[in-house]
Amino acid sequence: MAATSGAAKGKGQISQEQIIQQFNQMRQDLTSMLTKIHELEMDQNEHSVVIDALKGVDPTRKCFRMIGGVLVERTVGDVLPALENNRVQMGTLVERLKQNMTSKEQEFNNFKEKYNIRLKGEKDSNPENNSQNTDKSSGVLVAHDKA
Repeated sequence: MAATSGAAKGKGQISQEQIIQQFNQMRQDLTSMLTKIHELEMDQNEHSVVIDALKGVDPTRKCFRMIGGVLVERTVGDVLPALENNRVQMGTLVERLKQNMTSKEQEFNNFKEKYNIRLKGEKDSNPENNSQNTDKSSGVLVAHDKA
């Protein structure tokens, strides 16, 4: 795909199909990134709940932890630091993904603006068109005969 889009850009114009394909790919990337962020935030909240529950427990008490699909027996004292470390790592990953998503959204919006892409139901961001639309009446006038 890189070779075809590079050749098309070399000609000065990319086809409408390529624009649509690239737009859909960018939109899909944003959606999958947002899904991953939500998934990690939910995992982070789960870790917080478990950490809060284990903080009041004796550190020598045995507990079970799922690691890579295998249930492992450990002590609370062993598991608690690992859970806290995982939660911190998830937090930093979420922050990085959010920063990445912000730049991708900007790139996506620039792409939409460059090729004047509008989605169905999306309001026009051009203020000149908005002022023209507000002057027009959108109501329906119905006349009733009293005969």
